[in-house]
Formats: sequence, structure tokens, C-alpha cells
Amino acid sequence: MKNDLRILRMSPLFKGVKEQDMEEMISCLNGQVKTYGKNERILTEAETLKRVGVILDGCVQVESEDVFGNRNIQEKLERGELFGAAYAFSGITDSPVSITSISESKVLFLEAGRILSVCPTACPFHQKMVENMVYILARKNVMLSEKIGHISKRSTRGKLLSYLSSQSKKAGSRHFFIPFNRQKLADYLCVERSAMSAELSKLRGEGLLDYKKFEFWLYGQD
Repeated sequence: MKNDLRILRMSPLFKGVKEQDMEEMISCLNGQVKTYGKNERILTEAETLKRVGVILDGCVQVESEDVFGNRNIQEKLERGELFGAAYAFSGITDSPVSITSISESKVLFLEAGRILSVCPTACPFHQKMVENMVYILARKNVMLSEKIGHISKRSTRGKLLSYLSSQSKKAGSRHFFIPFNRQKLADYLCVERSAMSAELSKLRGEGLLDYKKFEFWLYGQD
């Protein structure tokens, strides 16, 4: 558990909470740790989600799928990050997304209802966690708005350039890495993989960018 506490210190949910208080907080929130294998489902669509998950190890992916089997990747999350909060707090009985462990993963689950309710033992750190949760949800809203900005572009080319430009700005460099392989990038941008790959080849041929697997270089005029 001590190693898990070190991971939790990196999580924005526990920002400002002393390590010696964490075990008491986890107990207060009825914390439970579960492990998952690669490609194992943590949550399926239409399930009810009443808990918030904090990733202690591994990587998970939040996605949705329409009736025709088209997949939309909403986000990829790694160690220390949080998932399920918006759906757990919204009161939605049927989850509109599924959550998959895309590597061997370890997750700490906390009861959402206990996070928002007044703690019967008046934990001094409970209010801090509520403040942190508001911050996390606000950040996720910003990320969702960013994705909408990418996929609202009319063409595959426009979506690609919008996304790659944002990744370059985040890295502070025209040389950067993205978290998706080609299929998952296509799913994230809601485009056909073949059309996206063809557009990437055109952009490379025009001298606007270069790439190698997850690694990208953007060119053009400064």
C-alpha cells in the first residue's frame, strides 16, 4: 500500500493531502483496489457507475461505440489519473461509455457519493478533495471542448492539423509524440483510418510534416 500512496500523491485528486492522511481518507471513501488484464473491460456501456477510479498502475481508455460498430475514443488515461467522475456524479443510470484496461492495470475505486457528502467524522482533508474534484472536472471539460474543436473541422486534413498543432503547442516544440497509434488516432478524430493515412502521406509529401509511429515533426513557415 505504501507504493500506492506514493502514486496517489501524484494524482490531482489527492493534491494538498498529506500522505499520512491518505489511508484514513481511502477508508472513509470505502476505497477498494482491483487489478485488470490487458484489454479487460472495467465498465461496459449501459452499466451504472457509482464509483470513481484512480489509476495506480497501467493505462485505461474511455470509449463509446454506435450501433454500427464505429468506435469513438474519448480519452486515454495513465497512472495517477482519474476516470468515471462525470458519469458517477451525474446520476446517469446507464453509462454512455465503456472503459477498457489497455494494459495490465491496477485501479483504486472510491465511492462517489461519499466524496460529495458531508463526512460524519469531519475529516479535515475531505473539503480539499471536493475542491480537487471540481478542478479535475473543469479540466476534463476543457479537454472535451478541445476535442470538439478538432472533430468539428470539415475535412480529415483539417482534423489532423488541428490535433497535431495542439499536441505541438502542449509539447512546446514542433517535435513531439502522440499517445495514439494510427487506428486509435482515427477513432479519436472520428475519421476512417485509410483516409487519415492517405492524408498524412499527402501532408508529408507537401513537406508540412514528417512522422514515425508515435513521433511527429511539424514544418512549414515559422
